Amino acid sequence: MPNATWTPDFEQELTSLLKDWLKQQGRTQADLRRSLRAVSTRMPALLEVLERDYRLNGLAGLVGRLCKVEQEWQGEDVGSEGTSTESDDPFGQLDLLLQAIRDDIPSED
Repeated sequence: MPNATWTPDFEQELTSLLKDWLKQQGRTQADLRRSLRAVSTRMPALLEVLERDYRLNGLAGLVGRLCKVEQEWQGEDVGSEGTSTESDDPFGQLDLLLQAIRDDIPSED
């Protein structure tokens, strides 16, 4: 299955989703920068890392990377509080992100 291309519209949609995800997680772009090992906290630098993952591994690679970030954050939350405050499904929000992205990508049938 060929990958959809990284377009300005896709980037804009991903930016909006990332901002909502960060807000919902109680995290900042600085937290995301650390997890992605990006050079800056600015959104273009964060997107550069994610675009690289996308180009190498497609949408599944991009979402997988974000799932790893969320899992890392869950581990930090459990470690600092003793118990998790999130639901039993730590990937629930990213599942919604993946579905939203899939819904926005035109089918290549």
